[in-house]
Amino acid sequence: MHICKLVAFASPLTLVAACGQVDNIPKPLTEKQSAVLMKELNGKVAGKPVNCISDFNGTNTIRVSDNILLYRVSGRLVYQNNLRSACSGLSRDDDIIVSEQFGSQKCKGDLIRLVDRTTGMTGGVCSLGEFVPYRSEKTTG
Repeated sequence: MHICKLVAFASPLTLVAACGQVDNIPKPLTEKQSAVLMKELNGKVAGKPVNCISDFNGTNTIRVSDNILLYRVSGRLVYQNNLRSACSGLSRDDDIIVSEQFGSQKCKGDLIRLVDRTTGMTGGVCSLGEFVPYRSEKTTG
């Protein structure tokens, strides 16, 4: 059976994500978005990407752009997630992010949905990519 037919049984929203027209080329960051990214990653060094991270307080999720999310674990550790495709409206910070994950971890391939705060209408559905850890270098003193 064709993948789109299989997905149709799972969820109409997933059908849109799996079979709809997707723009995989991210838009360049605006000056404001670049400033947010630099502020959060300043002084930190990128590590090896991982597929999953522990689920923690969702209030530490930072929207950088329609295709970049940051998950701040502490002042020393931030994970950058480049979504597998742009999630229209994510950067506006108007909608609530609802995670559709299986288990106690956020993983590559898990879906996030945008839900309008006022109407409850569902907006974009997007898939998480790999999580790149950015850690502060330890200083000796």
